[in-house]
Amino acid sequence: MTVVLPTLDGPLKGPMSSRSIIGEVTEALHRFLLEGYDLSDQPPRVEEDLAFVPKDREEVIYVYMYRAAQNPSLQNRKRLRVAPIFTGSPEEGGPVFYHRPPLILDLFYLVMVHARFRSDAERLLGWVLLRLHEATHLIYRPRRFILPDGREIDSLGRPYDPHVKEGSEELCMEKVSLALVDDLTVGDGIHLFTLFEAPYRPFLCYRARVALDGPILASRGGTTIRLPPLESKEAEASTNNTESPSGRIKGSKGRIPSARTPPGPPAHRIRRVTDAEAEHEE
Repeated sequence: MTVVLPTLDGPLKGPMSSRSIIGEVTEALHRFLLEGYDLSDQPPRVEEDLAFVPKDREEVIYVYMYRAAQNPSLQNRKRLRVAPIFTGSPEEGGPVFYHRPPLILDLFYLVMVHARFRSDAERLLGWVLLRLHEATHLIYRPRRFILPDGREIDSLGRPYDPHVKEGSEELCMEKVSLALVDDLTVGDGIHLFTLFEAPYRPFLCYRARVALDGPILASRGGTTIRLPPLESKEAEASTNNTESPSGRIKGSKGRIPSARTPPGPPAHRIRRVTDAEAEHEE
């Protein structure tokens, strides 16, 4: 058996496809809160510094990511596998891309509010709870893959457009969910506020679940495996031996075994060497 490795032109490995997703989730959370505000003409200020205290009547919504952790329940093996990118048939010589399974990460956010009067702060806190309860997905868009040559595409091989409509079952979508969780106790919150020298405020904990895609590896058609030629079916049919050396009866004369398809995924660029090719190689 001869294995012919593919010849590759250009870089093999691209940049991280989801290198900026964590910052994009935080920005999406800020934008979702501000776009839905309808309590007054003056929207609140979104602040990440827990120690910030306004000196006027300005209302503030604090959004602070305090922890990021891998989700052990959705952890995948790190072995390389075919990436969900459909740019052409591999049988026709189209490119094949590989990647490692995405890293499923949980981002934990501390959400608090501030107003001049406690009643106004509680009113704003109730609005924040209801507003974030409507966030089925903070981000819902096609998954972005960055090829080794620097092109950004979706799973259908088209130039990446975050606003494109689905329209196809093969289009892989990126979904970032948001959920209210009970991740910090009151004591944990006090320690966190003390660390930042910030006043204690009632707080909420939210978890955003994201999938981080790493680099894409390119291959020009995969690996070609050449198998040695087998004996012709005519030679098998012409044999007169009906018994093996052990005395067991062979198949009847002239019976040709039918070709069987091996189990598993479809073969990729595997062909048998013909007798003419074998003589030429010799």
